[in-house]
Amino acid sequence: MSTILLIEDNESLQKYIQEYLNAYGFEVHVLNDYDTLHKTISAVSPKLILLDVTLPKYDGFYYLKLIRKHFSIPVIMISARSEEGDQIRGMELGADDYVTKPFSVGVLLAKINAVLRRADTFVNCYSIDDLTLCCDTMIVKYKDKSMELSKNEYKILHALIKNAGQIVSRERLLEELWDDVSFVDDNTLTVNITRVKKKLLDLGLENCISTRRGVGYVFDTFTIQNV
Repeated sequence: MSTILLIEDNESLQKYIQEYLNAYGFEVHVLNDYDTLHKTISAVSPKLILLDVTLPKYDGFYYLKLIRKHFSIPVIMISARSEEGDQIRGMELGADDYVTKPFSVGVLLAKINAVLRRADTFVNCYSIDDLTLCCDTMIVKYKDKSMELSKNEYKILHALIKNAGQIVSRERLLEELWDDVSFVDDNTLTVNITRVKKKLLDLGLENCISTRRGVGYVFDTFTIQNV
């Protein structure tokens, strides 16, 4: 059963969406305390998030930014705002789709299924022996331990694990970290590489990432296999 996290302050709409999606085999978890957003997502591990734009205190765009800092989970925004600019803003901030009120819940279901199908075409995790990188939650696990990664840490580890045993150049990693809203330099990359190594060490893995001076980095699978 796929879990959906619903972030919507209208109680009647909450109930309507929840009952409808329950009938189609989804488990719907409603977020009631907005201050626990990060902890709730980590605990619930939803396959998709339904996020209303008009919310108490901060709007949905604000919460979308928070989500995208730590999670790659698909997000569908729900809004009474039908202006094209708002829809564009949502998509640019990382929303996977946008539904305007009033809407047919059947249309919402169709969009949910479409987004989940697209998400399923991507690899949800990468595993090397007892090490697993979860792409939907940006969590790295080793045996019975787990560690949350920042967005940049996840991008670095994802690129290295995906190309395990091969040199990944600094230039390529800088391209992975670059986006339209932040400037990334060599120092930023070095700092994040150090943080990734520290988190792997906290999991019990030492020297998994080796430096090829002047070239790039290699994720060494031999190290894991011999722990």
